[in-house]
Amino acid sequence: MSFARKNSIQVFGSIVLMTAVGAMAAWQFYRYVTFSNPSGMLDVEGGSIHLLFAITLAGFACVIAFLVFSVFLRHDTDDELHIISAPLPRHLRPEVNSNE
Repeated sequence: MSFARKNSIQVFGSIVLMTAVGAMAAWQFYRYVTFSNPSGMLDVEGGSIHLLFAITLAGFACVIAFLVFSVFLRHDTDDELHIISAPLPRHLRPEVNSNE
């Protein structure tokens, strides 16, 4: 399997993972918003663990997204352009005394 094909499969898998983690974060946030106590009343304080899970999963999704998009921004090392400056003209070179 070529490197480009293996890399594209990994990127696609990472995008699927990022989407799944984002969906789980949204589900946990939904569970937090609609959390109800045993009597059936909405209770915001009781579902704080769902909010913590949602924040954690959203953080993981952001890290995964950063890593996926950093693959697209990578520069090809074979295409680097090496710029070398020209030598300084004689009148700009520092004087070197050979008598010392």
